[in-house]
Amino acid sequence: MKDPFAIVKHPLLTEKSTFLRDEQKKYMFKVDKRANKIEIKKAIEAIFPDVEVVSVNTMTVHGKPKRTRYNRIKKTPEWKKAIVTLRPEDTIEIFGNI
Repeated sequence: MKDPFAIVKHPLLTEKSTFLRDEQKKYMFKVDKRANKIEIKKAIEAIFPDVEVVSVNTMTVHGKPKRTRYNRIKKTPEWKKAIVTLRPEDTIEIFGNI
């Protein structure tokens, strides 16, 4: 198994992720582009040993075109987002009450 911290890069703290966390026990993470759902599930359970993952949904966020100096157009990099659903009684304390 790969290093769990290489698979799960960092949590995403947005308005939507806060709503999902409070209402539906779903947590959002930025993950490695090559990771699959099984690897993400194992990595989350390894990083947070007291939680059990029920399901993992993933999506690729495509890069947006951005204008640079001298009217050149480049794209921002693509990245992968994972929405992890936990059991109703589990919680991840790193998110806490921010």
